[in-house]
Amino acid sequence: MKIVVIGTGGQVGRELLRALPPLGRIVACDLPDLDLERPGAADDLIRREAPDAIVNAAAYTAVDRAEAEPERALRINATAVAELATAARRLNALLVHYSTDYVFDGGKDGWYTEADSPAPLGVYGRTKLEGERAALDGGGRHYVFRTSWVYAAHGANFVRTILRLARERDALQVVDDQIGAPTGAALLADVTADVIARSRAAATAVAPGLYHLVPRGATSWHGFAKFILEQARSRGLPLRVQPEQVEPIPTSAYPTAARRPANSRLCTAALRAALRSDLPAWQEGVTPVVAALTAELLQAETTDKGAKDRV
Repeated sequence: MKIVVIGTGGQVGRELLRALPPLGRIVACDLPDLDLERPGAADDLIRREAPDAIVNAAAYTAVDRAEAEPERALRINATAVAELATAARRLNALLVHYSTDYVFDGGKDGWYTEADSPAPLGVYGRTKLEGERAALDGGGRHYVFRTSWVYAAHGANFVRTILRLARERDALQVVDDQIGAPTGAALLADVTADVIARSRAAATAVAPGLYHLVPRGATSWHGFAKFILEQARSRGLPLRVQPEQVEPIPTSAYPTAARRPANSRLCTAALRAALRSDLPAWQEGVTPVVAALTAELLQAETTDKGAKDRV
């Protein structure tokens, strides 16, 4: 099996490069060799490679900047996806694409299902919604996984930011009225690999379509931050702000260019039924990532101390 993976420099893309190689030959694509802002770039890639499967982990994810760059966000998040979907259908190739909780306005009292009507609050959500519709409208064996609050042990993300701020500042405030499920890029990659592997046999194949893919449970950004710091402290990382000192604040106290959904809870019943298996609790994915980042920070401290001692 030949699999084209797009966006391999990002959090999800890097995890896909870990999870997918057992399935076949991987063609890794990212900037500068592949620029999805160029019309026809996606189609040119698929024509040249003629893969059995395409996994698109590329996206314009700068939520606030998207408000000032709607055309760029639309090109990457929707137009390029439509090109991929058309190319995949032409080859009868499997297509996997990732979407976001931002397609909802967060006003529902409960867990969003795939049947709920999207109502994005900003440019990022609108362009991601157009992208998932382009993928699904393309026909063929196309999968769209909606997810939320993605993090990994690499790249810029909330986990790394909280660890840095808790070591630099004397106080830390985090929003506590937005609720969702922190989702590890590793989980997204592992489920993607599972779905692609199952597609090889009709008896095990997951029906193409739209699925919510997040771990079990939910928390606030404040709860997420506290858990991160609790894990880091238990591993001996020196912190200036302790977990119990993180101050909860409302969204209104932290204004941003783009509005965020207050409720990002996504129901995964459809995916769990399709896979015939459960999904891990959100804490299970955070723990190893914090462990890896803590080890990295402690090693850096040891190296810095050693360098100073030699001066």
